[in-house]
Amino acid sequence: MGKIILEFDSVEEAQAAQVALDGYKWKLAMYDLDQQLRGTVKYCGPILTNEGVATETEIEVADKVRDMIREIIEGYGLNLND
Repeated sequence: MGKIILEFDSVEEAQAAQVALDGYKWKLAMYDLDQQLRGTVKYCGPILTNEGVATETEIEVADKVRDMIREIIEGYGLNLND
């Protein structure tokens, strides 16, 4: 495996480098959100409360939001499952 060396000379460049390094964390965060929404769609886990089961509206919204996440991510040429 190769090396990636980042060099920067200013605070602005350091911030840009940190954004690049945080890319994997963003992917994990989006994956976690997708999995929580999946729990609502597949297992009827509620979104608005910590008790009971999700309403039909919650399930529909969770499913739609999952679709939106995938469309946005794919629009950037990314994939949650890689």
